[in-house]
Amino acid sequence: MKYKNIHKAKFIDRPNRFIAQVELDGAVQVCHVKNTGRCKELLKPGSLVYLEENSNPNRKTKYDLVAVEKEKLLVNIDSQAPNKVMKEWLEAGGVYPNSTLVYPEVKHGNARVDFYIEDEKRKAFIEVKGVTLENDGVAAFPDAPTERGVKHIYHLIDVLKEGYEAYLVFVIQFKPVKHLIPNDITHAKFGIALREAVAAGVHVLAYDCIVTPDSMQLDQVVQVQL
Repeated sequence: MKYKNIHKAKFIDRPNRFIAQVELDGAVQVCHVKNTGRCKELLKPGSLVYLEENSNPNRKTKYDLVAVEKEKLLVNIDSQAPNKVMKEWLEAGGVYPNSTLVYPEVKHGNARVDFYIEDEKRKAFIEVKGVTLENDGVAAFPDAPTERGVKHIYHLIDVLKEGYEAYLVFVIQFKPVKHLIPNDITHAKFGIALREAVAAGVHVLAYDCIVTPDSMQLDQVVQVQL
């Protein structure tokens, strides 16, 4: 996944979850933050950030904030990026090496699932979770309570009963990383649901990503510690 027209800037403030103030080329700019999560450990005054310039003249903000430097880490915080890199990976043979169908944003029952895939013998639903929270080399999810995420997990458990395979894939938007854990302190129900999903037969996977200011690519398997 590639971005176009990337600019380096300095983070100033985040008045609300949708916008941030940054210093770019000596002037203050208001930009759109492509992540509604808290990101408090990332978006700190003075942090170096990366903006994608948008060519749409009708937009209120000219730039999207897509990545931030956290000490030695470069963290992509674009909430749309995990699904984009996952689509690339699935189409290249991830999960099912000989997939015959990769279909994003499919409705199943009362839920909308990130991906549905098939090969000649198997069929599966896949939920994707982007991970930006890091502490001492350990990735954790979620960074804020997510009842929606809990519902996604229980839906994956339900599809198993219908004969589908089910996958929950954590896309870690940085590297290096030692392993991934559920953030039980922030949202205990998510961790409980995740462990129930594993016991039920849901495949829980995690991958780190090669991140540059203008790209992100799925890379290596990361151990999930429950």
